[in-house]
Amino acid sequence: MPIPLFNSIASWLLKKRYHQIELFLKYPEEVQEEVLMQLLAIAKDTEIGRNYEFESILSYETFANRVPITSYEEIEPDIERTRRGEQNIFWPTSIKWFAKSSGTTNAKSKFIPVSTEALEDCHYKSGKDLLCLYLNNNENSQLFTGKSLRLGGSKELYEDNGTFFGDLSAILIDNMPFWAELSSTPSNKVSLMSEWESKLKAIIKESTQENVTSLAGVPSWMLVLLNNVIEETGKDHLFQVWENLEVYFHGGVNFNPYKAQYKNLLPRKNFNYYEIYNASEGFFAIQDRNNSDELLLMLDYGIFYEFIPMDTYNTEEQKVVPLWGVEKNKNYAIIITTNAGLWRYKIGDTVRFTSISPYRIKVTGRTKHHINVFGEELIIENAEEALRSICLKTSSEIKDYTAAPIFMSGKEKGGHEWIIEFRKPPEEIDYFTEFLDNALKSLNSDYEAKRYNNITLKMPKVHIARENLFYDWLKSKDKLGGQHKIPRLSNKRDYIDELLRMNK
Repeated sequence: MPIPLFNSIASWLLKKRYHQIELFLKYPEEVQEEVLMQLLAIAKDTEIGRNYEFESILSYETFANRVPITSYEEIEPDIERTRRGEQNIFWPTSIKWFAKSSGTTNAKSKFIPVSTEALEDCHYKSGKDLLCLYLNNNENSQLFTGKSLRLGGSKELYEDNGTFFGDLSAILIDNMPFWAELSSTPSNKVSLMSEWESKLKAIIKESTQENVTSLAGVPSWMLVLLNNVIEETGKDHLFQVWENLEVYFHGGVNFNPYKAQYKNLLPRKNFNYYEIYNASEGFFAIQDRNNSDELLLMLDYGIFYEFIPMDTYNTEEQKVVPLWGVEKNKNYAIIITTNAGLWRYKIGDTVRFTSISPYRIKVTGRTKHHINVFGEELIIENAEEALRSICLKTSSEIKDYTAAPIFMSGKEKGGHEWIIEFRKPPEEIDYFTEFLDNALKSLNSDYEAKRYNNITLKMPKVHIARENLFYDWLKSKDKLGGQHKIPRLSNKRDYIDELLRMNK
């Protein structure tokens, strides 16, 4: 089929889906209630369905009163039974894939169940919807005249008792429809290579020979790849390598700290950036407008959403609300019920609603990744926004960072300690530190109160990391590439103490 004709047909097919999206935009509560009732009906004869009498649940209120909120630790025994071959425990169809979660650098892994329904009706459907929304907003797109350069996880799939586990991206690639593979680079063989540094060279060798029109991957690791492409080719910017490049689809970490560096590599004003929000547990939200930093919550992927206001999270006053009970500009922990058999499951992420008609969100961080040793409630959203504004003021660029508390000792007051690896350092680190402190005060009233007259918190302490410190740290843990992320904020000092020891 000629490429222009394929581009036209693919665009037409994807745009048809937009009418279905309009349905949940118009009737969000009805669509979500229908999703819940379908999940309960499908799973009524599973072990968990019989335990909680799903067959007699006819309303959200009954569901919320009868089925408890759960964490991974609480359902791990059932997941392990399924990994050993037992079925029909929490979902009726066979579960043979498990996404080995790598959202943090914790040694202990999570094995998230991935059903056939989750693959088809959530992960692959979301990929098509991402393209649908992009094409709906960019009528003259030539996306399908070339290929998408995808950068996924760096691990292959492993078999255990007849089930398979690995990075979610490896599972998606292994089950990918043929048309998706034909429109992507590198090849599946290269995409599934386990050794990151060899894989990087192979990706560059393959992809620089292709007409790449889009990029897809986590910003931190994609930046490593693209800088290597520039170095290998000797070009000044990426349009000299791929002249038809038009969009970068990104997710996994906050994009703000990397934005300036991408604009240097991609110096076209009309180049598009589209953000997604997905995880091993499901695909949740997609940027649905050009030049926006808000994500549309996708409501018909076989996922039912609930939310816990973070001001009550893990307290005796904790309350849970369905989607139609949320308020704008409040921070919430996400609870999901899914077509892979996760029931009222805490995924550990936090979001803030920027709109409730339609429901649009911003990802604000992790329930465990914040600093609140002194009541300052510092979340990742605060940190990212503060660093973004400081980099603009100081003409600096950040590659990676992490922060942790300095605990009180005797008469010594507490504080926050940061270690930051710069691509372009500021001229004066003391000036940078003062800016950081003031920016956090302006963004977070709790932090400002604790810093007032140094009553509780003293001035932050900032270390400049040596080159490739974070890369070497991840390499020492065999966590290079793909979905692996630096823990930005922590209530403990484990990460920062390890990094400081290596910062020599």
